[in-house]
Amino acid sequence: MTGNYRKPGEPEEVVRVRLPNKRMKEQFAVADLMLGSNHIRVRCGDGITRMGRIKGKIKKRVWIREGDILIVIPWSFQDEKADIIYRYTKPQVDWLRSHNYL
Repeated sequence: MTGNYRKPGEPEEVVRVRLPNKRMKEQFAVADLMLGSNHIRVRCGDGITRMGRIKGKIKKRVWIREGDILIVIPWSFQDEKADIIYRYTKPQVDWLRSHNYL
């Protein structure tokens, strides 16, 4: 199966989606502007624009581009900064939109 085409008789593909943990202060964000040196300006779900830093764990594994949907954790001591901990893929974003998370 290539692309987003699905035959009428086939069941829908099951997509695993990680949701933000509110107890850990995680929230959705959108990558706004690439600033270089592992920093990205992100628009968070609470309406604040923050300076996001890509955590070392995902730095080598995942490429983040402008417009990507992310999970961030705002810093407790500097509210204008946040750590980026997860990036959603296209099928995951489609699932989030269809289930009214975004």
